[in-house]
Amino acid sequence: MAAGDRPMSAWLGVVSAEHVRRAVALGIAQIGHGQRVGLARMHAGDTLIYYSPIERMGDKVPLQQFTAFGTVSDDEIWQAEEGDFKPFRRHVAYLPTIPVGLAGVRDRLHLTAEPNWGYQLRRGLVLLDAHDVDVLRQAMTA
Repeated sequence: MAAGDRPMSAWLGVVSAEHVRRAVALGIAQIGHGQRVGLARMHAGDTLIYYSPIERMGDKVPLQQFTAFGTVSDDEIWQAEEGDFKPFRRHVAYLPTIPVGLAGVRDRLHLTAEPNWGYQLRRGLVLLDAHDVDVLRQAMTA
């Protein structure tokens, strides 16, 4: 199978809502505190959905919302210059969406079907199946 014939993947990135808003405003993806490894798993045309367990880093109060939905625009990964912080990033085209609370879609997602489902979110980037992408697209673009 040629690279152009590769089936598209869908990813759930776990990022604070504050950082998601900045990513959407800049049209970029940044995963795992700016590490390259998660971004390298993605390809142009892949779906990226952000889940925000909290509003901002360090918060103790859970937010638990799906906060952005987009498509990876190209295969370029670059390193930004932000003083001492040099995060890796990718271009993403985001859809206009509304945040959706986990409670409103949890019973319809394959992602949350298993006990201890939240443990996988610790990786910061999780593959999603087509069913979950459709559920989240419908809920977030309603």
